[in-house]
Amino acid sequence: MTEETTSPEVEAEAPAEEEKKEVSTAVDLPVFYGVKAGMTRIFDDAGNHVPVTVVKLIPNRVAQVKTKETDGYEAYQLAYNVKREKLLNNPTKGHLKKAGITDHLTRFGEVKAEGASADALGKEVSLESFSKDSFIDVTGISKGKGFQGVMKRWNFQGGPAAHGSKFHRAPGSIGMCASPGRVIKGKKLPGHMGAKQKTVQNLQVVELNKEQGYLLVKGSVPGSKSGFLRISKAVKK
Repeated sequence: MTEETTSPEVEAEAPAEEEKKEVSTAVDLPVFYGVKAGMTRIFDDAGNHVPVTVVKLIPNRVAQVKTKETDGYEAYQLAYNVKREKLLNNPTKGHLKKAGITDHLTRFGEVKAEGASADALGKEVSLESFSKDSFIDVTGISKGKGFQGVMKRWNFQGGPAAHGSKFHRAPGSIGMCASPGRVIKGKKLPGHMGAKQKTVQNLQVVELNKEQGYLLVKGSVPGSKSGFLRISKAVKK
């Protein structure tokens, strides 16, 4: 009988590979936060013009892991938006220090996740699942338009534009007779327009460039330049 022998080099390499697999510096989540950098256009391989929104990639780290035992539900708290250290208050500094985060992050958001693991605390969010041709939902605060009339706010037709007409851009009759004698709740009237949370679903990712730190999304997304965006995997795809 012959004895099988293995070289010490092979035995030394095996545990090293296992250690590399076990150590992970990123956690895969269905949500991350970015900054709207603006819009531009690109041309695909067929020469077609494609309007895209440029999303600036910023660091997203897990600042807290919430569990049913302590919080009543399972979720990850994400921290983002780096600022100077002097702009952070002491409670925020202590919260980040407890999670082992050295970046000076000032904004926080939550991602519900079943089976949230404490091992993810302090890790950066991975963007591997937001590759090219994947579909996402983008949430942001829409542009504020201030106080607007019914024609701009609700797309009313308006009255005649003739000189003799005394009804141009007014909303028209809004009330009733003696009964009920009030304006019904939800009536479309002039008022504050925009500056509300909006979500656009099923947008396609055109390009993900982690080296240069940007994500290209086909079409437009809510919000103005430098506004924060919550980008998540599409729930209807």
